Amino acid sequence: MIAKIRSFKESDITILFELLKEADAEQRLLYMHYVNGNLLSWIQERKLKVLIAEEKENCRIIGSAAYYDGIWGEEIEWLLVCKNADTKIEDILTKEVEKCIKKGRVFTSVNAGSPKIAEWLQRGYHLNGGLYYMLTELTELKAIPQIPENVLLRNLKPKEENEFIQLVNNGFGYERIKPGDIQKWKTENPPFDEEWIHVAESDGKLVSVVAAKPDVGYNRFFNAKRGYLGPAATLHEYRGRNLASALTLTAMNALFKQGMDSVCLFTLDNNIPSVKLLQRLGFEIHHSWKLMEKHFPFT
Repeated sequence: MIAKIRSFKESDITILFELLKEADAEQRLLYMHYVNGNLLSWIQERKLKVLIAEEKENCRIIGSAAYYDGIWGEEIEWLLVCKNADTKIEDILTKEVEKCIKKGRVFTSVNAGSPKIAEWLQRGYHLNGGLYYMLTELTELKAIPQIPENVLLRNLKPKEENEFIQLVNNGFGYERIKPGDIQKWKTENPPFDEEWIHVAESDGKLVSVVAAKPDVGYNRFFNAKRGYLGPAATLHEYRGRNLASALTLTAMNALFKQGMDSVCLFTLDNNIPSVKLLQRLGFEIHHSWKLMEKHFPFT
């Protein structure tokens, strides 16, 4: 099977959508975000570089790859081929995507335990940690643990957006969110608003935060009632005071009152304190990915 690689066109959207639908388990959570025709807007908003592989003889689309330069770095967002396509098409698409790399490093996520890990290793990638998708059921209101007397738990006020952004970015150590993201969340996750963002205030400043949202993509795809937590952050000097636990449980209770019956989140598998805290709160690891990374010499 001889293939040619070209740039994505809007007229490809239906076939690309079908490729995502037939993707294996490691792409399923990705696909959920694209239900109800949101794939094109997702591509445009994130400024994805999307490549299409098609057969030379009849121009039938047989695969696709997408590249994204985001907050975690340069990433291969997806690598897809139709079921009867030659697996070498994946190698060809990967090499074309790698031509987009500007900063000397690219990564992608692969289902933990997948045989595709070996394929990425053969392409020169190496394992660099992993990502957990964690989940818990919401069946009742949870008791909030004791926190210092000088700390107040409350909802974010609209005028505090800049302080919220600074807290999150300081907690993560990089620009996790930016101005305008709250309005974006309102548009993408109705009925989300500032009251879904739970904060801890101490000495007149925000010191810890957990944002909650409805998991719109999942809920539409499965006709479900699932909530999502994130981003969450606590200033370093305020850690170890039960603030993250208290805010997470407060957010879970708020989701329960909104009619949600489960809640999910993502966390790095090497963030042991976070994983242990979440497990104490009832979360279990529902899915796991490995992060594959490759470095390129600067030219």
